[in-house]
Amino acid sequence: MSLAREMDFQVTPENEREQYLARMRHSCAHVMAQAVLERFPGAKLGIGPAIADGFYYDFDLPRPLTPDDLEAIEQRMREIQEAAYPFIRQVVSREEARKLFHDQPYKLELIDEFPPDEVITTYTHDGFTDLCRGPHVENTSQIGVFKLLRVAGAYWRGDERRPQLQRIYGTSWPTQAELEDYLHRLAEAERRDHRRLGRELELFHFDPTAPGMPYWLPKGLKVLNTLLAFWREEHERRGYLEIAAPLINEKSLWETSGHWEHYRENMFIIPIEDHLTYGVKPMNCPNAMIVFNLKKRSYRDLPLRLADCDILHRFERSGTLHGLLRVRKFQQDDAHIFVSEDQIEEEFDRILDIARLFYGIFDLSYTLRLGTRPDDFMGDLETWDKAEAALKRILDKHAGPGKYLIGEGEGAFYGPKIDILMEDALGRQWQTGTIQLDFQLPRRFHCTYTDRDGTEKTPVVIHRVIYGSLERFIGILIEHFAGAFPVWLAPVQAIIIPIADRHYTYAQQVLEQLREAKIRAELDTSDERMQAKIRNAQLQKIPYMLIVGDKEAASNSVAVRLRSNENLGAMPIEQFLALVQAVIASKSLALVP
Repeated sequence: MSLAREMDFQVTPENEREQYLARMRHSCAHVMAQAVLERFPGAKLGIGPAIADGFYYDFDLPRPLTPDDLEAIEQRMREIQEAAYPFIRQVVSREEARKLFHDQPYKLELIDEFPPDEVITTYTHDGFTDLCRGPHVENTSQIGVFKLLRVAGAYWRGDERRPQLQRIYGTSWPTQAELEDYLHRLAEAERRDHRRLGRELELFHFDPTAPGMPYWLPKGLKVLNTLLAFWREEHERRGYLEIAAPLINEKSLWETSGHWEHYRENMFIIPIEDHLTYGVKPMNCPNAMIVFNLKKRSYRDLPLRLADCDILHRFERSGTLHGLLRVRKFQQDDAHIFVSEDQIEEEFDRILDIARLFYGIFDLSYTLRLGTRPDDFMGDLETWDKAEAALKRILDKHAGPGKYLIGEGEGAFYGPKIDILMEDALGRQWQTGTIQLDFQLPRRFHCTYTDRDGTEKTPVVIHRVIYGSLERFIGILIEHFAGAFPVWLAPVQAIIIPIADRHYTYAQQVLEQLREAKIRAELDTSDERMQAKIRNAQLQKIPYMLIVGDKEAASNSVAVRLRSNENLGAMPIEQFLALVQAVIASKSLALVP
């Protein structure tokens, strides 16, 4: 690509950049489809949209694609790009579309599903025609600096009961520098991939007998429990009361809550007898309503903050599962807060203060997003409008007018919400926490409290999680820190490495002192040489390596080396204990105070 052409891309106004990138990448997907069809003349074409940072296209091919295929397809794409073929839009009738794609069953399926008044369009370049709404760039020379990345399996339309196609992922950028930056970020993301690090660091395991349901191994469970211990400490301080509830509930509970109508397809259902059906709980909300109703409540009881960290199950489709980031079994740091209407804003202030604390500890920045009324909402419009107005006031106060995102139609079916979109070390955004305002569920469960004037009123419920799914949050933390957790969270905080066999007795004494001081420590008893033991400890991301030999045994000291490869030298054990305890107490990201 010439420098002049790169400069043409750079002058695109910033507020139009995303739309331009989408056109460019979608056009690149069409060029790729042409190259694939030329290499595999009998190929059946699926769909090829632009996605974040790139594009993909699904193909039904006679054989699996190889790296040589991708190289040849990419080379042919460059030839098509150089020829600068124009993209020509044409409006066709349904009958004309069916004739054009008579040998493309997936396209025919899409055509048959178009509404009667749908304007059907095609785009053609260099004799290749595809069913497409567009828009596209003007010609194939403008598809950017591109690279094909990988091939993955993908069920047609995401349905595991349909044929599995081969999906080619690619990326396209206006300039070579942007492409190289993106490829660097991809390589860094692969280095940080929590699935690989989870295996190497022995944190969790996924087994084919329980898809999407992680086994927490001892080290991973230590991370999870440490996060929960910190969560419990901070929430008890703030007046939260933790409860636990049954993991399966009879269908009638889910009917009352509205989940049976709005969420059943995402639940695991257990038929017991002809007239008895249970649902494995996908969320804790209905159980909190039952606890609230166990006794008569007064305005003096509000806010009533009920917390629940039970295990939940949701039936995510197999094609969407992704390590810890998309699972079927998970825990949430859940809470349901019963408030009067005049307490809503103050309680949201308190929750957002907790969010600042919890994300600030990990040096995680985040953006807030308002989710508004979805199409399948429950309740009346007046109440929804009132709830959305309240959340807008709160967001204007905390983020500033225009400083938060709007997710139109992305609220929960029972109320609007504020989502926390967290940004990791690579600049990737993840939804973690959410704060939902609900006027509907307490009405459905007939929750009431006696107000100051003696009248019975219905409370408002705030549903909130801060970590969100603990599984997802830990997966994000693994990638954010590349497995090198802060000391307070590290499953093993220190490892003692004896230089020779004669030093094991002293090493064992050091281990006992560390454990007595509540420092999570291990003793390396392997037959490896000392340098290999240090290297293994670094690969395991252990913050502190304590080398002990004759000098250390004689002086009751340890030689301290950090996982960053910095050598702190020898120090008395008491000094090392004080150092580590100070780092742990401060929850610092550093290894030394």
